[in-house]
Amino acid sequence: MKIRINKMGRRLFVQIAIVVAVVYVLSFLINTFFLPKYFLYEKKNTLSAITSQMEGFTADALQNEIEGLENEYRVTIVYTSYTGNNDDLNESLRALFAQKGLPLSKFWITEESVASLQDGEYVNKLYMQEKLKSNVLVRFMMKERVVFAISESVAYSSDTIRIVNQFNTYIFLGALLLTVVVGGMFAKRMIDPLAQLKDTAEEISNLRFQKADIRTGDEIEELAQSINRMSDKLQRAHEELEARNRNLRTFISDISHELKTPLALIKAYTAGIKDGLDDGTFLAVIDKQTDGIAELVNKLLELSRYQTDQYSFTAVSLQAALEQTLEKYRLLIQQEAIQLTIEKEADVEYCVWADRDKLEMVLGNLLGNAVTYTTNGRIDISIRQTGDTVIFSIKNGVGSIDVSQLKQIWEPFYVIEQSRNKQLSGTGLGLSIVKAVLDKHQARYDVQIEGEEIVFAFSLQGCSVGEVSS
Repeated sequence: MKIRINKMGRRLFVQIAIVVAVVYVLSFLINTFFLPKYFLYEKKNTLSAITSQMEGFTADALQNEIEGLENEYRVTIVYTSYTGNNDDLNESLRALFAQKGLPLSKFWITEESVASLQDGEYVNKLYMQEKLKSNVLVRFMMKERVVFAISESVAYSSDTIRIVNQFNTYIFLGALLLTVVVGGMFAKRMIDPLAQLKDTAEEISNLRFQKADIRTGDEIEELAQSINRMSDKLQRAHEELEARNRNLRTFISDISHELKTPLALIKAYTAGIKDGLDDGTFLAVIDKQTDGIAELVNKLLELSRYQTDQYSFTAVSLQAALEQTLEKYRLLIQQEAIQLTIEKEADVEYCVWADRDKLEMVLGNLLGNAVTYTTNGRIDISIRQTGDTVIFSIKNGVGSIDVSQLKQIWEPFYVIEQSRNKQLSGTGLGLSIVKAVLDKHQARYDVQIEGEEIVFAFSLQGCSVGEVSS
């Protein structure tokens, strides 16, 4: 991990250094090749503005404006009459510049330039003054045979640029040093949380669901929070998967046990028939055990079907579904002398969103268990509505049992009363089917012990009575 951090730190430093170096090189090139031209261009624009302003005056009037223009634009302006002699013109202008504190060692205007002035054009000249270590930019114009020369000093660009580039070099070295310090601090601040995230992700990949404690106040902290949420979800999913695997192993073990006994009996009685030991009852035993296996297979197929089947949800009258289910058990309830009570508000129709056939199956399994297992000869059914939810509960005597068994009551093949005989306890798949159907209904359900009675309850989304189809 340290090697990766070092690589990232070096990469970050190199990238920042490259950016700083590119900026420095661009600045150097611009200063060297473009800045002198741009500087001279700006000076020419200034002189152009002055000559444009001077065009509005006559030669005599303009002579009175010279001082004001010099103060306004911080330039030097001289003028002299042109007598037709080019040498006299140059000497006169040079002397006038010297009187104003601008001695020019190299100054000359050619006859071609004078001819251009006579044609009404402007002439720009740049004179190098080596002793002054500067250049002088002069713009000439002629009005009424009076030559005006506007000059502005331009420092040697090479010296100026050299100083600027030297200064930029110092800035570059300082920026490079600052990059090392700040880049190192930033890299540590960024890479340390990333290293922690890497360790956390590696722990999660090894099914050790840890969390990263990162408080950077930026996207890295948001990433850490996302990884923490992912860790929680993966942990829950892993625990659920482990639970399902345990249930699957238990299911396979239970179904093997359920099939082992009848198959052993069938094999034993078949061998008895082959050996001539049949007393006339062997085929009946084989037939009974075969029916038991068939019933078990049918229950398993039923459980699978209810887990994968398509459900058709409609508005269903819960009382009507309960009454139709009770009709199937009415005779058995009377034969067992079971006291049945139904508690609900009078003249209230309870409507729920459900699959009618599968809802009746749930009611049938719960009622069948109550009839089979009640120990006090009573079954109490309750229907009530809380807000938009309709709650159904059924209670019967169960004797003294361990509450810890309730956690497994919904599992296949689990029978809460282990002491009951096989004929009475059945396959132990009924409540698993109930659970599968209620899960498909997204219903809440539970089982509780109240004294020596057991209470099964579930709740469904309510609906309007007018929506129930006839």
